Amino acid sequence: MDENKETQTKMKTPPIVSPQEWEAARQQLLVKEKELTRARDAMAAARRRMPWMVVEKEYVFDGPNGKVSLLDLFEERPQLIVYRAFFEPGVFGWPDHACRGCSLGADQVSHLSHLNARDTTLAYVSRAPQTDIERLKARMEWEMPWYTITDDFDKDFGVDEWHGHNVFFRDSDNRIFRTYFIHDRGDEAMGSTWNYLDLTPLGRQEVWEDSPEGYPQTAPYKWWNWHDEYATSTSPDPKWVKVVDNAVATANLNE
Repeated sequence: MDENKETQTKMKTPPIVSPQEWEAARQQLLVKEKELTRARDAMAAARRRMPWMVVEKEYVFDGPNGKVSLLDLFEERPQLIVYRAFFEPGVFGWPDHACRGCSLGADQVSHLSHLNARDTTLAYVSRAPQTDIERLKARMEWEMPWYTITDDFDKDFGVDEWHGHNVFFRDSDNRIFRTYFIHDRGDEAMGSTWNYLDLTPLGRQEVWEDSPEGYPQTAPYKWWNWHDEYATSTSPDPKWVKVVDNAVATANLNE
């Protein structure tokens, strides 16, 4: 017997029901899903009210074009998310691959232009030399900026022995603050534009969000663009705004 068929015969599957019963069951779960969505929004709102920790120590990384600072990693944007990936001697997969878990996460990273459009930069850091990082990125077709740790950055921010995302904010005086940190199973949800933005101190920057007074916010949906046109087209595009307005008028998109 085929192994998959044998496994399926041993599974205690849910009952088979009519379309009407199936829809009723889905509606029951939908109530819980909405509760989960609102709880996730509330968690993101709480993150935006987390106290900040000033980063006074200077850190140096190797980049494709030489030495760079933590401030440089922002790429002149106010928000920075730094993921510590394990790619270095002693890590399973070296030198051909990064850690399998870190690689699985890297495969899920959404197109960075959407994050950049919300003034947010994502960067990966490891201890591998830049020549190895560039070779790995080319093999795996990864596009995120990826730097080499040269000092105690990983130790100072809790990622010297395990992966994790650190979130930073840069103010108008170029002071850097650590605003949030996730690791372990918290990293599992990362990859989508929305989950990254929900980690940041400014959030998605949309008017429906519960954010502190004075935070930048614009209408939802209307800032979206094709990833290859953020730099060249008007945002929000009037034609797209009309599409969104029509959709909002006929559906509850914010639920």
